[in-house]
Amino acid sequence: MSGPAEIRVGASIELEARWDVPDRPERGVVLCHPHPLHRGTMHVPLFEAITTDLLQRSVAVLRFNFRGVGRSTGSHDGGLGEIDDVAAAIEFAEAGFPDLSFGVAGWSFGAGAALRWHARDRSEHNYVGIAPGVGSDPLQRLPEPESLQPARRTIIIGERDQLVSPQLIIDYANRARATLHILKGSDHFFYFREQKVACLVAAGLGLPVPADEIELACQ
Repeated sequence: MSGPAEIRVGASIELEARWDVPDRPERGVVLCHPHPLHRGTMHVPLFEAITTDLLQRSVAVLRFNFRGVGRSTGSHDGGLGEIDDVAAAIEFAEAGFPDLSFGVAGWSFGAGAALRWHARDRSEHNYVGIAPGVGSDPLQRLPEPESLQPARRTIIIGERDQLVSPQLIIDYANRARATLHILKGSDHFFYFREQKVACLVAAGLGLPVPADEIELACQ
């Protein structure tokens, strides 16, 4: 089933998407990409590394381009319509594999959009946020932790993130009772640490990833 797909959002939006599916998938994940206005797409190298890793762990991966990106129709909506994009992608994924348990993971803008969807739809899906964006605009703010349903949540941040305040993320993760991973020496883009991030995503989705595998992943 691996290959291109299209996701309908309401009556007027179609999202470009891609399935990557192992021979015998045991669970699934939807990946939400970085900021559409800063060259973020479903094909960013970090997502390629995460997808490759998850396939080896029997996870079906659905990636998609937010509205206005690539062949997705519509235009960037400042983070509001993108919540609907996440919801449609989750619904599409679960319809494609109704017997699988799905989680959702995002990077930067995508991590924020996925978490705002979590709050809006009272979701209990496993969530992994990689350097979630924290903007001053109301549409970019992370939801108040009190608005989130109890769920397994993991947040990953680079110690030297230059776009997101690590301390703000640390404080938020503590308030949200999320598992927090701070990658020493890493910035917002996780260069040379892609495999470690992939291992942490897998663990955040509930896969049994040994601690020593995570520790050795970036060496």
